[in-house]
Amino acid sequence: MAMARSLLSLPKAHLHLHFTGSMRHSTLIELAREQGLHLPDALEQDWPPRLRATDERGWFRFQRLYDIARSVLRRPEHVYRLLRETAEDETAAGSRWLEIQVDPSGYQQMFGGLTATLELVLDAAEQASRATGTGLAVVVAANRTRHPLDAKTLARLAAQYVGKGVVGFGLSNDERRGQARDFDRAFRIAKRAGLLAVPHGGELLGPRSVAQCVDDLDADRVGHGVRAAEDRWLMERLAERQICCEVCPTSNVGLGVAERAADVPLRRLFEAGVPVALGSDDPLLFGARLLRQYELAREVYGFTDAEIAELARQSIRSSAAPEPVRKELIKGVDDWLASPE
Repeated sequence: MAMARSLLSLPKAHLHLHFTGSMRHSTLIELAREQGLHLPDALEQDWPPRLRATDERGWFRFQRLYDIARSVLRRPEHVYRLLRETAEDETAAGSRWLEIQVDPSGYQQMFGGLTATLELVLDAAEQASRATGTGLAVVVAANRTRHPLDAKTLARLAAQYVGKGVVGFGLSNDERRGQARDFDRAFRIAKRAGLLAVPHGGELLGPRSVAQCVDDLDADRVGHGVRAAEDRWLMERLAERQICCEVCPTSNVGLGVAERAADVPLRRLFEAGVPVALGSDDPLLFGARLLRQYELAREVYGFTDAEIAELARQSIRSSAAPEPVRKELIKGVDDWLASPE
């Protein structure tokens, strides 16, 4: 009986990964102990934590754990380590292009302000990319729970680093707080500068949240976007405009968006022609990285190798990778599919 093609050797792009959430669990433990910081059981012996963010209390707990994890990154060398290890993990999983999302506001007090923080992250990303051979770009993300003026400040900052490692502008945190249209001015600044618009939507709220990202923020991709599968007309719009949904199955289950991996509507979106880029969101809190999402595509959603190859192509096409890199990666996907099982 023929063995299935190795998913490790499939070239792919990773478009939905958060900076703090990309940290290795072992690194979190080590840095906390070095600094004498206490971690809750959910981040140590009971890891990965049992989460459910479909209510306000559950989301607050998720954010609290995230903030605790962020607190161990106190020195520039911690940032360099995190991104080097993340790039190593991506390379090991066959990911050849990563767009990592960071909100500099969360670190500005530690690293000397918004600009200094972003420049630190960009330098660390460049060094990690050179060391591993995996392309590393940055998406600057605003926070829905903060004032839209803060988002405009971040958009202006991101615009200054177009061509210097920043490729997109995002909007994250609880989508139940803050309408997409409240942040339209920030996204106009980012789009005028040539950045991709990649807001979160359609995770904790339904199809309307995805439509608002498209209509109000001119989204090029939608973070998560899985609830779009509840509206056939919306899926047709996404397919027609080739707006990618960054689908994160493990995260959807971890936060209670779906009860089981089988309930994540990955195949429904794919068969409707909506471009999909599989992502891991926050492996530090959900316990699974990018490779596991592709394993789920094969094991749970019944994707054939030809369909898995198309998922990888869609992730590459939806990325901000330079055209020569895209062509090289697409050829790698074609070669993977042409190889014997």
